[in-house]
Amino acid sequence: MFLKVIKTLSIISLVFMSACSTVVQARGDISQRPIRVVTTVGMITDIVENIGGDRVEVTGLMGPGIDPHLYKASEGDVATLAAADIIFYNGLHLEAQMSRVFERIESKIKTVAVSADIDRSLLLTPPEFSGAYDPHIWFDVTLWMKAAEKVRDSLMDLDPQHASIYQANAERYLADLQELHAYVQSQADRVPPEKRVLITAHDAFNYFGRAYGFEVRGLQGISTATEASTADVQDLARFIASREIPAIFVESSVPQRTIEAVQAAVQAQGFDVKIGGQLFSDAMGNPDSSEGTYAGMVRHNIDTIVNALLGN
Repeated sequence: MFLKVIKTLSIISLVFMSACSTVVQARGDISQRPIRVVTTVGMITDIVENIGGDRVEVTGLMGPGIDPHLYKASEGDVATLAAADIIFYNGLHLEAQMSRVFERIESKIKTVAVSADIDRSLLLTPPEFSGAYDPHIWFDVTLWMKAAEKVRDSLMDLDPQHASIYQANAERYLADLQELHAYVQSQADRVPPEKRVLITAHDAFNYFGRAYGFEVRGLQGISTATEASTADVQDLARFIASREIPAIFVESSVPQRTIEAVQAAVQAQGFDVKIGGQLFSDAMGNPDSSEGTYAGMVRHNIDTIVNALLGN
């Protein structure tokens, strides 16, 4: 399996380098045209569109419902990446195989991990994710503000003639995120501390739990590539029944059957737990919906969690 992954990465890299050789020559002066940006997950796309404004043309590789842990680059992706002026990705192994591709091509195209400048002492290191950090940093809005600052600085460095535009747009966006953080905190405060228990399909919400005072449990591990066993389902079901947790949640990018299995196991123990709604974890909602923005996604999540745990 490991050799197969390495072979796939090598092929992608070779195809990319070949494509690059025909594109790099034609880039020209980017100050006279919109910057071509490629992003991975929708949360990063949202940052770039807000800070870049009219100066950027953004292509997001991973749309609604796409799991970045399992994503594999297509031939079309390779061509899109080769034509980019700058690529933004999360890093911290969120994009799995794609991360290695980005590391290999950064000598040809400016490639930026938005998590790169975050103080590592602020990152979580779950024991089950040996040797790596939890990549789901957007669930703590204050950490995601640091990712936005990285995007701002990278665009200013790439296109210094329009630095004032990026600076002004970033100030507005960061002010909006500060307001969003306050909103999430105020909503969380509506739930009594003993009821702040969040059960989801995979262990993506630990930054959310730390920032806003929730105990978090996930059926699968940090990456959805890790399969949950029958023992995992039963252990989580016993925890839910013993704590009489009123609601558990499905995720838009993870099959619903994983949480339905937990619900059935809890019911077999004589306790009725409800599915409290769908949360957006590794992907945002449809572009034409409020959940298709980072702020809309975060507001949807906290409202759904609070209402379900309060029984509304």
